[in-house]
Amino acid sequence: MDTLEIIALRAETNKTEILKGINLKIRSGEIHAIMGKNGSGKSTLCNVVMGHPKYKITEGKIKLNGKKIEKLPANKRANLGLFLAFQNPTEIQGVTLNNFLRLAKNTNAKAQNKKAKHISPSEFLQTISQSMDLLEMDKKLAGRSVNEGFSGGEKKRAEIMQMAVLKPRIALLDEIDSGLDIDALKTVAKAIKRLHKQTKCGILLITHYQRILNYITPDFVHIISNGKIIKSGDKKLAQKLEKHGYEKFVKEPA
Repeated sequence: MDTLEIIALRAETNKTEILKGINLKIRSGEIHAIMGKNGSGKSTLCNVVMGHPKYKITEGKIKLNGKKIEKLPANKRANLGLFLAFQNPTEIQGVTLNNFLRLAKNTNAKAQNKKAKHISPSEFLQTISQSMDLLEMDKKLAGRSVNEGFSGGEKKRAEIMQMAVLKPRIALLDEIDSGLDIDALKTVAKAIKRLHKQTKCGILLITHYQRILNYITPDFVHIISNGKIIKSGDKKLAQKLEKHGYEKFVKEPA
């Protein structure tokens, strides 16, 4: 069983503290949803766990399977099985999606097993084709630069397609539902559910709204406010948020 532990985590950017003592444990097979207002610290949490250099950890620990990873660069964390699907995926000119993913897959495999054999371009075509079918993506996108000229929906599908190829131990999905129409949302949610069932990975799902949780049932729901988790529960907590809003749970400062 894989376990991601976030222990008393505090982090800042530009000398402004964003995370103010986050405690969270995610195990294989679990889906955790974190909900909160804009600026509450949701995306910051994902970026800090993944090792974004913009953020500085001032206190606390991040452990993956008992190993402290808070000082590791992002690529080393990825090698260990962490994955982040971005809220706003970046365009990478000159690097095709196909080559990007094949190199990432080979690098992760080699880091976890030095005797692992590299997947050849021809072998990888079948893997990426199956993943693109799962997300109902145009196969031509595999030969284009990463996210370049992709629509918002195509970018989000591509993020989950990368998850399907890389098969992480713990997946951080940062507002993967934002910008998706209802049909795209259903496709993305269906793919996430299938991957979760197949790989038993742990998932941290960041979202503003209940709607994606109509298709993906979380085991745990957490409300974050002002850099702290202020309430945790099961899927019923998300339903209460949808009905009553955040004011029921968040006390705004005077």
